[in-house]
Amino acid sequence: MQENRVELIREALTRAFTPSRLEVIDESHLHVGHAGARDGRGHFRVLIVAEGFRGQAPLKRHRAVYAALGALMQTDIHALGIDARTPDE
Repeated sequence: MQENRVELIREALTRAFTPSRLEVIDESHLHVGHAGARDGRGHFRVLIVAEGFRGQAPLKRHRAVYAALGALMQTDIHALGIDARTPDE
């Protein structure tokens, strides 16, 4: 199921941003036993490079990533680390 979550995250972000680079890392295994992991949702880290982030402040980029993930933030993702960049950053 975890691999499926990574793929769902990849698909949602690819649809929204057409990134030139996208890495989705499942870090759930690092949080086993953590109070926030009890509900079964996972911990992930994302590196996304997309032209669409140009001219956006980091907070706006993060909000755009959260919006692109939509319901996954409620059903599959407990914690998400985001590194969102433009191609020249």
